[in-house]
Amino acid sequence: MPYEPRWPESHGEQTDVLPVVRPEPDPEPPKKRDLRKAGWIAGGVFGLLVVVYGVDLLVSQGSVPRGVTVAGVDVGGMDRDAAEQELRGQIEPRLTRPLAVTAGDVQGTLSPTAAGLGLDWPKTLDEAGSQPLNPFTRLASLFSSREVGVVSHADDAKLAAALDGLRGQVDREPAEGTVKFEGVNPVAVPPKPGQKLDVGAAKAAVVEKWASGGALALPVTATPVRTTPEGVQAALDQFARPAVSGPLVVKGEGKNATVKPEAIAAALSFEPAEGGGLAPKIDNAKIAEAAGPQLKSTEKEGKEATIVFEGGKPTVDPSTDGRTIDWDPSLKPLPEVLKKTDGREVPAIYKDAPAKVTTEQANQLGVKEVVGEFTTGGFAADSGTNIRVVAQKVSGAIVKPGETFSLNGFTGPRGKPQGYVEAGVIKDGAPGREVGGGISQFATTLYNASYFAGMKDAGHKEHSYYISRYPAAREATVFQNPNGSSVIDLKFTNDSATGIAIQAIWTPSSITVKLWGTKRYTVESIPGGRSNPSDPQPKAGPAENCHASNGAPGFTTTDTRVLKDAASGREVSRSTRTVHYNPQPKITCGEGQ
Repeated sequence: MPYEPRWPESHGEQTDVLPVVRPEPDPEPPKKRDLRKAGWIAGGVFGLLVVVYGVDLLVSQGSVPRGVTVAGVDVGGMDRDAAEQELRGQIEPRLTRPLAVTAGDVQGTLSPTAAGLGLDWPKTLDEAGSQPLNPFTRLASLFSSREVGVVSHADDAKLAAALDGLRGQVDREPAEGTVKFEGVNPVAVPPKPGQKLDVGAAKAAVVEKWASGGALALPVTATPVRTTPEGVQAALDQFARPAVSGPLVVKGEGKNATVKPEAIAAALSFEPAEGGGLAPKIDNAKIAEAAGPQLKSTEKEGKEATIVFEGGKPTVDPSTDGRTIDWDPSLKPLPEVLKKTDGREVPAIYKDAPAKVTTEQANQLGVKEVVGEFTTGGFAADSGTNIRVVAQKVSGAIVKPGETFSLNGFTGPRGKPQGYVEAGVIKDGAPGREVGGGISQFATTLYNASYFAGMKDAGHKEHSYYISRYPAAREATVFQNPNGSSVIDLKFTNDSATGIAIQAIWTPSSITVKLWGTKRYTVESIPGGRSNPSDPQPKAGPAENCHASNGAPGFTTTDTRVLKDAASGREVSRSTRTVHYNPQPKITCGEGQ
């Protein structure tokens, strides 16, 4: 740059001065120059990326997008054919392997083949999509992966059946916690919530994830319980263990009973309580069963008034009141007493036990004359034994006005412990033997006595086959299960204003039943004719002790009962009963039988 020298003013002295050089100004600022340089670089990089993007787009046409995995198998960047082959090689072996499943706290397996499961490879690859055009998406795929689920198909019926098979293992009802006793040792039983397989959601989960190769969690619906493990343990520590720590003493009048820990444990149970705990439940009957026999001598047994027959006439055998232990109030303190390990005593509380039928009531029943009677005979000696036993049991029974008499209910079980023996019966049309055989003859005799007494029929059933020694359509059978429960019963209701007493008179050849009361009716029985005959059919007899028979025809018949007022003779009612008897089979026996 040209410059002009400047000389200092002269003050009388001469001075040497160096010239000042001034630089020429830069035509472009540095900041602007840097931006231009960065632009050149960016443009170069962008151009390079454009070239790379174009090459990548060209090369990867028709391929699976980079970073794609299917059921854990990496197929990103492969062409579709290669991807399908890779998937088949990796995943198809899973089609035949059992699939591990969990449902709640249950582990099991599911057979894909049995469940009708399969894969659709083209649709699976379609799910992966095509190569993205967005350059940023393509760039990101270099550093990330994307899982694509397989597209499955299933046979609904087979899959439903397979899941139903799992339900047997998975489904359970909730089980509350409790304390049980092993002898006299209390053991805590923790609660277990219920669970049920959610079949609808499980189907969806199986179809979506079964080919992943890992264990599959199936959804369940849980049913909560009220108790908690802590509550169960508290019941064990605070009640169950002290309860069986020693005997319980029941103090009677002049005598005590001791209930051992074993009996206490047998009488204890627990039920859910508030707050997750357990409340003890004591079976007083079992405590009484253990203590009662020891205190029997402190009680006085009462007796109901009964009708006895002396000299052929009914008389009243007087009643006596009893005094017995009232067990429920006696054992009411037990929940507190059993918490203690000492001072484990309760006093027995006694109560008066009046007779259900008092002497006065029996005298007022109006039992003064025979109102109905019937006699049958022709039984074998063993059947006669059973008829005698049941006759002794029933004779003297009182049926108060409005009451219904049940033969099975009155006698209770009729087995060997009660004195009954094995005797002949007809079973499926063939002769057989059972304990208590022959009781139906007593039932028929009692039924006819009530029939002629004008009693109201409260339920009876005739034999399936006609027995000639009984009046047709006017007979009855009874039957019990081996445990004494009633199957076929004979019942009648005393619908009169006075009582009824039953008298049974047994001889080795006959049984007579008389009903005593106050006579209301004279009774007429009108038998009907026989119709609808049916011939007996042959039937093979038993292999042993077979007795051939010609059988007997079946038929339908009727009986009409006419009730007339005993005083006036006026007809009060008329009722007809129709009965069908099956033909009794013709029993055939093989050679040598």
